[in-house]
Amino acid sequence: MMENKQQGRIAKWQDDKGFGFIETENGDSVFFHVSEFKAHRRPDIGEQVVFSVGQDHRGRMQAKQVQELSFVQQKMAQKNSQIRQRNRRRSQQADFESGQKKRLFLGAGFYGVLLLLAATESLSWLLVGWYVVLGIITYMMYAKDKAAAQRDDWRTPESTLHLLSVLGGWVGALVAQTYLRHKSRKPEFRLTYYLTVVINLAGLLFIISGSGTDFLGEWLPFGMP
Repeated sequence: MMENKQQGRIAKWQDDKGFGFIETENGDSVFFHVSEFKAHRRPDIGEQVVFSVGQDHRGRMQAKQVQELSFVQQKMAQKNSQIRQRNRRRSQQADFESGQKKRLFLGAGFYGVLLLLAATESLSWLLVGWYVVLGIITYMMYAKDKAAAQRDDWRTPESTLHLLSVLGGWVGALVAQTYLRHKSRKPEFRLTYYLTVVINLAGLLFIISGSGTDFLGEWLPFGMP
């Protein structure tokens, strides 16, 4: 029950005189005037009410701020619901911010590995540049698609976004999904996205192992080291 509030029921009511008595849970009888009844109607005998106890101008005890119990319970339920929603939003925001850091660390870590491999001549600098450029392009395509969705304009096909990801732009896609909150809730899209990451990393391992070096050397314009 609300602080400094009591619960009772209207035991007597004289409509012609505009006052009545509330029977409290302890069995006490408390006077109240219609001016203290906060519903936009007349009181009904037997209905449950919530009130605070005060005094009139003569110092006599009487009920103040008399409200319907059902109304108070409804307001309390709404308030509790708002509190739960606010707490849920805070929790979701905390999870989102935590996920942002993890994804940013993952993307930065991947580029860091590429730079390390290039510095040790285990990977071509051209391929590192390819990943960086594709990452930027993919992020921009996600941003463009989100803007088109908001304007109800022509959308970028999901197959195009997945193709960019599988070709090496998956870090840009990851950052876009995280910071733009675009394409981050569709389970089918996310599943396909993870598949493109696996395919791309498998291809990268194929290149690093040396098996794909000669193959790429035939196709890349500047060759492979």
